[in-house]
Amino acid sequence: MSVYERLLEVAKNRGAGYLVLLDPDKTDTRGLQRAAEEAQDHGADAILVGGSLLLNPGFHVAVQAVREVARVPVIIFPGSTHQVCPGADAILFLSLISGRNPMHLIGLQVIAAPLIKAIGIEAIGTGYILVESGKMTSAEFMSDTRPIPREKPDIAKAHALAAEYLGMKLVYLEAGSGAQNPVPDEMVQAVAEYVSIPVVVGGGIRTPEVAHRKVRAGARFVVIGNVLETSGSRSLLREFASAIHWRNAVTT
Repeated sequence: MSVYERLLEVAKNRGAGYLVLLDPDKTDTRGLQRAAEEAQDHGADAILVGGSLLLNPGFHVAVQAVREVARVPVIIFPGSTHQVCPGADAILFLSLISGRNPMHLIGLQVIAAPLIKAIGIEAIGTGYILVESGKMTSAEFMSDTRPIPREKPDIAKAHALAAEYLGMKLVYLEAGSGAQNPVPDEMVQAVAEYVSIPVVVGGGIRTPEVAHRKVRAGARFVVIGNVLETSGSRSLLREFASAIHWRNAVTT
């Protein structure tokens, strides 16, 4: 079973998938391993590794270190082609479809594709959509693109549908790391009802209650990152798992 198929099974059986994002620039290798172990022990369905910058030159070491301790899929969430490396189970093959910067639409993807093939990890085609969050985020600044206005769900719907028609497997609504506000529930619902591919939502989700609202609005996967880095609470990891795995809560 591919990583993508495994993720779909999780979303089907649990109501939604819980993805924890680890940024190698925020901690050392052992810290990443501890974070990965705690995340999977308390309900995470997969570990994403990546970030908008790459201050740590040993990204491949970080990925392999997480893979050594992980019992769930390890997926690269690349901020650049420099984050394409062996050791992970899969990589989100992102195209920043909300922007008009050709390098992030197709240019970097052409560079990355042969590398991914040579490495032999699974590529999951993902339409990446930045959504206005109330302040400029790292992803917006580094990509030199404008996010979709948060009060314009129709624009997000059209972009998501284009991703589906282009054959992408996921659409990722991203408010950005450290976002002031998460993607609005109304936008999540509008996009989820309009396309047939799974919707991933991340950025600015600081409480389990907010995560649960994204799932009820139609998100198939929710990404949690910054709040776990600042709190480090095992109970919070479990609370996010319960909020996102709503089907487990209903049936148990």
